[in-house]
Amino acid sequence: MSNVLELQNVRKAFGSEVVLNNLSLQVPEHTATVLIGASGSGKSTLLRCINLLETIDDGQIFLDGLEITDPVIKVDEIRRKLGMVFQSFNLFPHKTVLENITLAPVKVQNKDVEEARDIAKKLLSRFDLADKADQYPDRLSGGQQQRVAIIRSLAVNPRLLLLDEITSALDPVLVNEVLSIVRDLKQDGMTMVLATHEMGFATQVADEVCFLESGNILERGSAEQVLKNPTNPKTQEFLKRVHQAGRL
Repeated sequence: MSNVLELQNVRKAFGSEVVLNNLSLQVPEHTATVLIGASGSGKSTLLRCINLLETIDDGQIFLDGLEITDPVIKVDEIRRKLGMVFQSFNLFPHKTVLENITLAPVKVQNKDVEEARDIAKKLLSRFDLADKADQYPDRLSGGQQQRVAIIRSLAVNPRLLLLDEITSALDPVLVNEVLSIVRDLKQDGMTMVLATHEMGFATQVADEVCFLESGNILERGSAEQVLKNPTNPKTQEFLKRVHQAGRL
């Protein structure tokens, strides 16, 4: 199985604060890698570096064997192959659901408008949002907005999907309707890297779980191994805190 994504000794600092510390990671095709760790451990920065929203200070990042951190690389061409979903939806409030979803395929991938609309409508139907196509984001629940944000990222048919704490801004009642989409994508074989605090969900979808602290991967392995039988004391302490908070 080939690696869609590979990070080699990636380092990122903001001033004197090292956020990613010589971090290496491989993500094989059709797998889901789940990043766990406390706030500030480097999860979001790692995803932003993969999406080239942040520039790394050292190391290399490869997408399908191509070094995307090479200074000569055309960033926009790489981003066409990546889908990213943020905590805060980031939908355009002045555009309808359908317009939000078709924007990137038309503007970035130069797809025909009707083709883009057809793809968007099929995705909306698949995820039970067909009746929301002409609504504006502020008329949707938080869960519906996040589902639209995921659909928007899927409309460009990404090689790799990056999900950054996609349920953290949601009411607990709405969390599962968003996570159900990700479960479906996992069954489809979508290659994903996701940061989450939802450990039960991580257990369901992760092929590999990586525990981050201070920009280092302290422990990695299957969900069963890392979440149920962690060997690193810091992983054990983190999971104990999560369990006490009622999130496991």
